[in-house]
Amino acid sequence: MNLPNALTVGRIAITPLIAILPFANSWTLRLVAWILFLIAAGSDYADGVLARSRNEITDLGKLLDPLADKLLLVGTLVPMFWLTGSGTALGLGSPHQQPLVDGVAGPMMHAISGRATFPFLTPLGPVGLPWWVVAVVLGREAFMTVFRQAAARRGVVIAAIGPAKWKTTFQLIWQGAAYFWFWIATLAAERGWRGAGWRAFAEFNGIVGTLMMTAAVLLTIYSLVLYLRRYGAIFLMRHAGDVHRDR
Repeated sequence: MNLPNALTVGRIAITPLIAILPFANSWTLRLVAWILFLIAAGSDYADGVLARSRNEITDLGKLLDPLADKLLLVGTLVPMFWLTGSGTALGLGSPHQQPLVDGVAGPMMHAISGRATFPFLTPLGPVGLPWWVVAVVLGREAFMTVFRQAAARRGVVIAAIGPAKWKTTFQLIWQGAAYFWFWIATLAAERGWRGAGWRAFAEFNGIVGTLMMTAAVLLTIYSLVLYLRRYGAIFLMRHAGDVHRDR
């Protein structure tokens, strides 16, 4: 197994820890989850660069890399959805409107149905993770997997387009901001951090996370539309090769 593929396998191996550790009521373990996420996100970039620069692109790598990406996405969205406490809410605003009584810190750990909630904090109020955002992100990934496979059977390779690459970048920053918030808010609750400085820091992280989430969702939809416009005709024509040449 070459180095790029080993990095990909390593990313798959640590994904269960990334998914499980945020549920531990410990800022240390949540910090470990955040660090592991950063390693996984970095390896996603590194394995591709190494594979191309060392001319070590293999069929195994082509199979494992998208699998690792999807596992990491699911593995982060599950704890993000559960811990932000949005439940069945349709809006971005968290239904838990008192995340910061007592000076920002302790109340972020208040129990809702036996679990703590960690919505992003913004000047406009707490921002959660609605179920439909998860559905859009995961639904798009599932659709594109099937779409690419169907196109490949017709002789058309669908390469990643610019908006899709930016979507991935914004998505990783959003995930990173959420995982960062899990451990730093837990630490703040434990240490009793108070004051305007901590609130400003918490809201800055919340603004970044919310903006990145919004951008990722918009680009998720926009890139899907572009893919359908560019490649959808291959399913309407008899010879896929004709469509490929037209593009």
